[in-house]
Amino acid sequence: MLKLDSNNLITQYRTFGEKSKKYRDSKNLHIWFPNIFEFKGGIQVYSAFLLEALQALYPDIEYDVFLKHDTSLCQNNHSITNTEFHFAGKWHKNLRTLAFASEILGYGFWQSPNLIISSHLNFTSAAYFLKRLKGIPYWTVAHGVDAWNITNPTLKTALRHADRILAVSSYTRDRLLQEQKLDPAKISILPNTFDPSRFSIADKPKYLLDRYRLKPQQPVILTVGRLASTDAYKGYDQIIQALPEIKHSIPDVHYILVGKGDDKLRIEQLVTQLGLQNCVTLAGFVSDKELCAHYNLCDVFAMPSRGEGFGIVYLEALACGKPTLGGNQDGAIDALCDGELGALVDPLDVNGIAQTLIQILQGTYPKPLIYQPQALRQRVIDTFGFVKFQQTLAELMKNSPIESRL
Repeated sequence: MLKLDSNNLITQYRTFGEKSKKYRDSKNLHIWFPNIFEFKGGIQVYSAFLLEALQALYPDIEYDVFLKHDTSLCQNNHSITNTEFHFAGKWHKNLRTLAFASEILGYGFWQSPNLIISSHLNFTSAAYFLKRLKGIPYWTVAHGVDAWNITNPTLKTALRHADRILAVSSYTRDRLLQEQKLDPAKISILPNTFDPSRFSIADKPKYLLDRYRLKPQQPVILTVGRLASTDAYKGYDQIIQALPEIKHSIPDVHYILVGKGDDKLRIEQLVTQLGLQNCVTLAGFVSDKELCAHYNLCDVFAMPSRGEGFGIVYLEALACGKPTLGGNQDGAIDALCDGELGALVDPLDVNGIAQTLIQILQGTYPKPLIYQPQALRQRVIDTFGFVKFQQTLAELMKNSPIESRL
């Protein structure tokens, strides 16, 4: 016969009652992230800054942060006390989506938060369900490839009923509007941001010169990005194809490609095919600790992408005072402020990429700002630094009826 512990039942009942009363009496924000602690991609970095900005703007409300892939808090995390994290990453990957959906729907139904903010479009179907069931408003974030060519009818409906969509760039916004026929008034731009304290101007690090067997005055082109076949749009193969022409004008030029992924073999074959083994280094994975040093190692940062939602790496390179090149067909237009902060090129024009990189490396590019490291750094901080990010978010919250609920 099952024996019930009456004292334990009473304690659990009181705890549940206290929690229920807390959420009835307090203001509560639910935030849904893929992850922010155990992997650092563009969406993860954006999500972490979004949480930090919200906590700074609204320090007195209760935050429930739901993370699909993380398993625990990172070490030395000093989040404010009124934030509770929920980790679905402890579940096996085959069960994780179901577990995450159960958490966000279950807690949403129980707590009825004042607002749900999802940093990934794929989660908005659950938010739409809660809105229909409980009237809970929701915001979501559109980054890049996650927003292209959406065909899932449930997701399309969820986007149409979102109270606000935050796009990381005008390119992302415009493409989403064109493809999904959404109400333009519902889409606002909240660009990517970065931490200026992590990226600063410095001399070329000697230990990296030694590691890659480079001379201090040797011209270096750098790209930072995953070497995944799905990310080939970043344009690193275009730079490799442009190198033979660049070498005619700058014989000792060296290209360093930072990143790892399943596209490495194809890139190695392309390098061998073009006979560029001595002037291309596939650096593989580089830790956050060494990332700034790699930016300072280069003379120009180049990523002529054709499908980037924004590109945080452009901001990081600019914060290190580096001349920067991006594609003129995607979110790099926003990151480089329509060419004010760097060079924009046709990402499919190998000759154009080569000639522009030659100009930059020879000091003849017709925009003096790219050769003024301190001024370049200050401009990118003023335009995209965390202070500006937080101010923009505050304006979006202020101008929305949502804020009255918070």
